[in-house]
Amino acid sequence: MARNRTSRKHRAAPQDTVVVIGLGRFGRALALELVEEDTEVLGIDASAEVVQSLAGSLTHVVRADATKEEALRQLGVHEFDRAVVGIGSNLESSILTTSLLLSFGITHVWAKAISDAHGRILTQLGVDHVVYPEHDMGQRVAHLVRGRMLDYVEFEEDFAMVKTKPPADIVGLPLGNSAVRSRHGVTVVAIKRPGEDFTYATAETVVRADDTIIVAGRNRATERFSELR
Repeated sequence: MARNRTSRKHRAAPQDTVVVIGLGRFGRALALELVEEDTEVLGIDASAEVVQSLAGSLTHVVRADATKEEALRQLGVHEFDRAVVGIGSNLESSILTTSLLLSFGITHVWAKAISDAHGRILTQLGVDHVVYPEHDMGQRVAHLVRGRMLDYVEFEEDFAMVKTKPPADIVGLPLGNSAVRSRHGVTVVAIKRPGEDFTYATAETVVRADDTIIVAGRNRATERFSELR
């Protein structure tokens, strides 16, 4: 690992790299997913046990106190453009670590918050991307439980994309003739036939009963649409 540290001190971190600090459930899952998507990840955690459990799974993983500026600089963290702070339970460590990353001038910082107060502090520090994993997942599952949605992703405060089955009133019609947008306030953006991958939907696309579709629109409109039979 020492060799990797030295090389990082003498060059900027490659563009497709991310440092993830705090490898609890959230940080670990995020780091592993990034590696799966061919992104180089430097993982940092204060626990030797956690670091050992991820050895060989991440590009680099080290034990360090992320609240110490010198420790982060020795690891080349100041050279990264993207960083994620997955520390949640220790509010002081979360704030100190995030403050250091911002002082390094890292362009994109994501930080986990476990409460509204925690999130407000991170925002006041200058974090552009405050993440509420438990809250967001709770909202997402609530939407799935309420209707026939197969998946749900919310953007901003009142716009969502939903994966669902098509209602009977648009089956067998080209989307351009179904008036789905004027009648339901949503747009069908993609469609998946059984055994095939998703493809973009067009005005000429004819929806079948066994298709899976992705629709976009205002939250309540997508909810109502997913509840149609």
